Amino acid sequence: MGYYHYSLDIWTLKTVDVICHRLDCGSAVSWRRYSESDSVWFLSPTCLLSTSALKDCVRTYAGSSDSTLFLTCSDSVRLVHGSSLCSGRLEVRSNQSWSSVCEEDLDLNDTQVVCRELGCGAPGLLQGALYGEGEAPVWTSELQCVGNESAVLDCRRSSSAGKTCSPETAAGLTCTGTKGAWLSYDSVFVGLMSLCLCSDPGGVRLVGTPSRCAGTLEIQQQGHWRPVEDRDKHWDLKSGSAVCQHLDCGSAVSVNTTDDSTDRFVWFVSVPCVKLTSGLRDCVGLNVPLKRLSGVDMVCSDLLPQPNISLSDGVFEVYQQGFRVLVGSDFTITCSIQPQYPGGSFQLISDTKKPLNLTLPAANHSAHFLLSAMGYAHRGDYTCVYHVDVYNHSFSSSQSPALHLTVGDSMTNLIIRVVVLVPALLIFDICLFFFYKVRSHLSPVDPLDFRLSHTHRSLNWTCVLPCFFQVSVKRIRMKAETNTMRVLEETSHL
Repeated sequence: MGYYHYSLDIWTLKTVDVICHRLDCGSAVSWRRYSESDSVWFLSPTCLLSTSALKDCVRTYAGSSDSTLFLTCSDSVRLVHGSSLCSGRLEVRSNQSWSSVCEEDLDLNDTQVVCRELGCGAPGLLQGALYGEGEAPVWTSELQCVGNESAVLDCRRSSSAGKTCSPETAAGLTCTGTKGAWLSYDSVFVGLMSLCLCSDPGGVRLVGTPSRCAGTLEIQQQGHWRPVEDRDKHWDLKSGSAVCQHLDCGSAVSVNTTDDSTDRFVWFVSVPCVKLTSGLRDCVGLNVPLKRLSGVDMVCSDLLPQPNISLSDGVFEVYQQGFRVLVGSDFTITCSIQPQYPGGSFQLISDTKKPLNLTLPAANHSAHFLLSAMGYAHRGDYTCVYHVDVYNHSFSSSQSPALHLTVGDSMTNLIIRVVVLVPALLIFDICLFFFYKVRSHLSPVDPLDFRLSHTHRSLNWTCVLPCFFQVSVKRIRMKAETNTMRVLEETSHL
């Protein structure tokens, strides 16, 4: 198979791994390139990532090739449906077919041999159904590796005829090392790495700006951080978004090719591979790194960190759900953010009875919102959002954690009210009792000494006075009960 390379169609370990899978030979372990003067077929590595038949990717070019690819596949074990070449559901080849392995049948020694055979370093995470259950049958044997074997076929096995895995126990394995490949050309051997995307985004970064979500793209290989070459300007928003998502920075809002003043070693990355696969670091080219002037600069949508929110004035007490502020007091809510870019503004939003939507310019990366005359309408959640214009784009941060405020009176004032009102109510009831008792002992008046009109006025007064006292008593009692309930409600939040 001829080796043909130009800046867009780059051979990576991901593409040679596809060949091994199409040939039903497991996973790619290594490759090498050697001089060849005979007539050869050319394969497009980009085509291999998007089609199912190898013959559809054959290309013819004028002239002859000066090199040929030699691949080595692992035909006894493979990892499928993972996020990279070094992770996935473990399958073992037996009797010309692939079978899943039960998680309970694997130990540390077994996983060490698997990762070693695949060229992926040491085992990291072993978990049932981590990469799906799959349709492959369950392997009826159990590995009994010592740990120093170079391949799974070298391990002893014990028969487990009729064995079945319980649901969600098909072994999923993630290796923590790197996928190794060796390039041989003109008798010079150069060690190359196609880095495995493991449990963290290490090995990929954006540098040169205050934010980790903007800057020049660099990839780490063989312990060296180097920029990515883009002389022909193939990087776009789609490939840039793959980088941003890998860094947990949202999507790309701008991608540009830059030219440095001096030559520097760069890595070649297959842009079609980045767009078509989820393993970004598996798309690094296997060719020898060269010196170039160009690089890739990008800015991601989640450029800004989450802002902070705090209450600086008017706080009376802190409880589990938030803060309690005194009725009628003034209070200040402060929004702040980690220093990155100058300027910008803060937006204060609330879901209170009377919603707030206030904006203040940022000063020293913060803004102070003064709210006066605290009332019950201010009860609710408050959040901050930071806005800034940089890199010719407008960016907004995510909302800050919610600040919950409740409103209450001073506990001392509430207790004083209850203490004063209850005795006052008792004194009033005693006075009312003596009033009716004295009135009941008055001598009855001779009806002959009364006129009809006087009798009528006396009767009206007799009816109105008790009603007046009854209404007053009810109002006082209701007010006392309300204040008592408010005290109980405020103390329940503490």
